[in-house]
Amino acid sequence: MKKLSIALVPCFALLTLTSNAQVFTNKEVGKKNVDLADSLKKSEWPHTLPFLGKKATQKGYNLPLPAGLSVQAFSQKSDLVLDNMMVGFNNGPMYNLDEIVRFNTAIAKATAVTIRPDVWVLPFLDVYGIFGTASASTDISAGIWAKGEDGSDVLLTEFNTKVEFSTTTYGFGMTPTIGVGGGFMALDFNVAWTDVPQLKKPAQTVVFGPRFGKAFKLKKPNQNIAVWVGGFRVKLKSETAGSLALSDVFPEDGEFQSKIDGAIVKVGEKQQAVDSWWAGLTPVEQKNPVNIAKHNAANAVLTRTGDFLAAADAAAENISNSTVQYSMDKQVKNMWNFIVGSQYQINRHFMLRLEAGFLGSRTQVLGGVQYRFGL
Repeated sequence: MKKLSIALVPCFALLTLTSNAQVFTNKEVGKKNVDLADSLKKSEWPHTLPFLGKKATQKGYNLPLPAGLSVQAFSQKSDLVLDNMMVGFNNGPMYNLDEIVRFNTAIAKATAVTIRPDVWVLPFLDVYGIFGTASASTDISAGIWAKGEDGSDVLLTEFNTKVEFSTTTYGFGMTPTIGVGGGFMALDFNVAWTDVPQLKKPAQTVVFGPRFGKAFKLKKPNQNIAVWVGGFRVKLKSETAGSLALSDVFPEDGEFQSKIDGAIVKVGEKQQAVDSWWAGLTPVEQKNPVNIAKHNAANAVLTRTGDFLAAADAAAENISNSTVQYSMDKQVKNMWNFIVGSQYQINRHFMLRLEAGFLGSRTQVLGGVQYRFGL
């Protein structure tokens, strides 16, 4: 089945409201850190968490304060791949659009703010919750197609639309991390559910983000700058279904109905052309398997396109009171992209962070502030 790289309706704005550990367990090594490592080994870990925190410090690991609260602003743009797209109007019959609607360009954007409480339960394991809100939009350019008498694809009409919506997100995650050779390795994993009013149920995303980096100490005690590189992998739950007001997809200026009416006229013209072509064939030519296949394929697509356009036209006549229902399977176009990031630790309590993702079909920027405290 043909796949379409698009972002069409609310579920397709890729709201991966990611969150991951902004502090890391660091193994103090090297001659210049001998005094610090020795002091850690001699010190008493004063907090209840993480479990085994005392043993970790005695081995020279520099642990962050065990609990934190961060606020993050996040912006992302991404494309999706869809299969088995079905659309209907006013809770009527659903039409399979895989061979009818094709998308030329599609841009899905989302900006979000999340709050993430976290706690280190073990010296190498941070767990956290995700709570956020987002504003998103999708811009698409698409065309409605049919089959001609020679089996070629025929463009009937094109349209552009933009859908805007708001969402809430909740989820949880964990970040195993360890200090390695003066640096750190973190393997972030989280699951989030984005609640979009136009969807029948929340859209689920699963994020995995490995990061490898190093913290560089500054002159003031407990002050450093950490830098890292890594990857960002997103997986969406494939099945999506929902409903939208048709006026949220197309403006109430009559343009949508005008384009649908024009497409209906073209379908009629193409059907006449197919019928004339078939009637002009000799009996022997009509028995040719190639001609039979062309005839059947053209009739099937034209009939399905005509039925879909008739339903769309009826809905467009009363666009302010009409709805559009949809269902499909979806995946991100590129599951992985590359990330780079940095964090400025002002002291053991306050940190500032910036991270960017790029390459592939997804770009993202994240900025945040974090406060940490003892338990």
